[in-house]
Amino acid sequence: MPEGENPQIYVDLMRFKPDGITPNAWATKAGVSRTVWADMRRHGNPSRRTLEKLLTAAGSSLAEFEALRIGAPALAEGRATGLHDVRPGWGGPQLPPLPLLATAIAGEWGEGIELTELAEGKIVDRLPRPPSLANDPDAYAITIVGDSMWPRFRPGRRVAISPKAPVAIGDDVLVKLKSGTNAPAVRVMVKELVRKSGSGIELRQFKPDSAFHVPAEEVVAIEKVMGELI
Repeated sequence: MPEGENPQIYVDLMRFKPDGITPNAWATKAGVSRTVWADMRRHGNPSRRTLEKLLTAAGSSLAEFEALRIGAPALAEGRATGLHDVRPGWGGPQLPPLPLLATAIAGEWGEGIELTELAEGKIVDRLPRPPSLANDPDAYAITIVGDSMWPRFRPGRRVAISPKAPVAIGDDVLVKLKSGTNAPAVRVMVKELVRKSGSGIELRQFKPDSAFHVPAEEVVAIEKVMGELI
């Protein structure tokens, strides 16, 4: 690669950068180091995990990114067709909207661990569905109501949740807890998954910065936070 020229993967990624923010702000939003861009210029392709985080934060997916990269050479020659046709004006079928469920502050779990109340049966809005959630009919969105995950998630921002997506260590997750009642709202935590074991899970929040253990018997479900909706 000639000196001063950006690698192709960097150029392709910039086509997915959310409007109105810098590349560094995009990296922060995705939960990856801001050095990712310098590392990309020096060493080439980032890890698959880093790519997934960046693309999820941009409301896209690795599959969509790879489809664009496959189609790019044909596009340059005017040959792009079918599934890889990325010419302006081409698009797939309209996706069903993503339900936005009601959320509210629900106090604390233990000491200093922020809880959210999720009203699973109360849809307050319907939002455009990202292509990455096209095959997850159970996906939904919530509004972040606390600041325990700042700066990754700002209060008032909306994030997409996928019950179907596989969860891995390092992912942001929504953990549903046993409530002990039959109320329509459930207590949940939006945190980073640090560890899983037979005895439970270890989570982390950023404000105040702390890692803590949730016993397995307290956990109803762990669902992946796919990223912020733009």
